[in-house]
Amino acid sequence: MDKKLEQLRSEYKNIPIPAELDEIVQKALKQPKQPTRTYKWILGAAAAAAIFIASVNTSPTFAKTLSDIPVVGSVVKVITFKEWNVDDKTYNAHIKTPGIKNLENKSLENSLNQKYLEENKKLYKDFKTEVSELKKQGGGHLGVDSGYVVKTDDEQILSIGRYVVNTVGSSSTTFKYDTIDKKNQVLITLPSLFKDDSYIKLISNNIQDQMRHQMKEDPDKIYWVSGTGDKDIMPGDMFKKISANQNFYINKDHKLVISFDKYDVAPGYMGVVEFVIPTDVISKVLVGHEYIR
Repeated sequence: MDKKLEQLRSEYKNIPIPAELDEIVQKALKQPKQPTRTYKWILGAAAAAAIFIASVNTSPTFAKTLSDIPVVGSVVKVITFKEWNVDDKTYNAHIKTPGIKNLENKSLENSLNQKYLEENKKLYKDFKTEVSELKKQGGGHLGVDSGYVVKTDDEQILSIGRYVVNTVGSSSTTFKYDTIDKKNQVLITLPSLFKDDSYIKLISNNIQDQMRHQMKEDPDKIYWVSGTGDKDIMPGDMFKKISANQNFYINKDHKLVISFDKYDVAPGYMGVVEFVIPTDVISKVLVGHEYIR
C-alpha cells in the first residue's frame, strides 16, 4: 500500500499543468479583489479538478494506481489477472486469465485464482508444444482462444465461466463454471443444492423434454435425444442423463442453468448449449431457496 501511494505521489508531482488551468485563473483574477469564502472554495476546487482530470487522461500509470488503491467496503470483483498473446501467421493464441479479488475467504480466493492460472499456463504450454511439432512437420494452422464471462454478479451470487476455443481445422468449445456464495464465502456445487441425488433424474428428464420441444418448434435445431425418430443417432451419442457434477451456473434470475460443451449432446453447429431448469421441477428436492428461486 505504501509503495502505491508513493507511486501516486511521484506521478502527481510530475503532472504537467494543463492549459485549461490558465483560463480558470485568468477568470478568477477578473473577479472582485476580495472574493467571498465560497468563491475561493469554488476556485480551488475547479483548479484541483482540472489538474486531476488532466492527470488521469494523460497518465495511464496514475489512473491505474488510483484504480488499484483499496477502498473501505471493497466489493468482490473479477479482473484479468494474466494474458498470453501470440500472433504468428498461422499460429494464434489469445489467453485471458481471470482473477477474483476481495473475497474475505482468502483460502477460497487463492485456490480459485491458482486453479485459473494453472489451467491457462498449461493451455499456453500445450499450444507452444503443438506449434513446435507442427513446424517440424512443415507447418499448419493452430489457434486457441480462452477467456471468461461473468454470468451473474449480485449481492449473493457470483457465477463466472471460463471458455476455451481450440481451432485445428474445425473447432471445439468448452466451458467451465464456478458459482460462489459471496455472503457465506463458499463455492456452490451442484450436489450441494439438493437433498439427495434424485435431482439427476428430474433435471435429465426436463432437459430431454426441452430438447424435443425445441426441435419440434425449430427444424434447424438438432439434439441427440430419443423419441425424435432420427435413426442416424448412434446409441452411444444419445443423451440420457446429466452427471452428478454437471457443468452449471445460477443466472441473474436465480434459476439453475445446465450447460453442455460443443458436441456433447448435439452436432457441432449447435455450439455450447444451455438449458434453464424451471424451479418448480426441482423445488421439492432443493435444500432451500436461498440460491434457486
